[in-house]
Amino acid sequence: MKLALAQFHIEAAGVEANRRRAVEAVERADDDGCDLVVLPELFTIGYFSFEAYHRSAEGLDGETVTALQRLAAKRDIAILGGSFVEELERSQAAGFDVPATEGLANTSVFIDRNGERKAVYRKQHLFGYESAESELLVPGETLPTVEFEGFTVGVTTCYDLRFPELYRQLAADGATLVLVPSAWPYPRVEHWRLLPRARAVENQLYVAAANGVGQFEDASLLGRSTVYDPWGTTLASSDDNPAVVTAQISPEKVADVREAFPALADRR
Repeated sequence: MKLALAQFHIEAAGVEANRRRAVEAVERADDDGCDLVVLPELFTIGYFSFEAYHRSAEGLDGETVTALQRLAAKRDIAILGGSFVEELERSQAAGFDVPATEGLANTSVFIDRNGERKAVYRKQHLFGYESAESELLVPGETLPTVEFEGFTVGVTTCYDLRFPELYRQLAADGATLVLVPSAWPYPRVEHWRLLPRARAVENQLYVAAANGVGQFEDASLLGRSTVYDPWGTTLASSDDNPAVVTAQISPEKVADVREAFPALADRR
């Protein structure tokens, strides 16, 4: 399978411009023969545009997800819809199964080649350090997986990378590929390099971390979207400029690594 990470410039609260860049990145990935493309965290408004969270919130039937569904079906490519600010009440009113709570969530949607929603992940660990995310949003409660092209795919989001138990649960649930839409800023470059690679090594699976680029009032996204294989080897990466990062990955590689070095079987 050919995987793409869409790393593009995210404009603060620039919903229409950001959606356009997302569409262009997906089209570029499709033109390059990719099967699945991953968008960054809160790609419609930018993670650090906290003042825009409420006014940009929408349901799972809103314009962002609907547009991605149409694009996936038109282009015959699966899309992990990075994340957007979801209004839970609006999704619930539209008939979607959502947590029995009010508020906003940081939500990613896996859309298959036919434009069908196959999994919804709401970020579980909300960042509080010099960030308003934990004040504005509610954490997710479920950890779904979806089958795609021979992979069992899990999703986590950005700050989740610092909580290895989440990835161990995904591995226990059979995950062989974890997608990580992110909005990772400077100066924590070394953490960004270390954590997704460690999650790949610990759980002997692929980790694909898609980051954005762009300048906000108090932060700059550092880019460096990267795909790691089950040995922790970097298959493809970028700098802090817009890019579509692609890599060929194989479910058989996960099985081979786990057979050659069965560390997961030695857990106590």
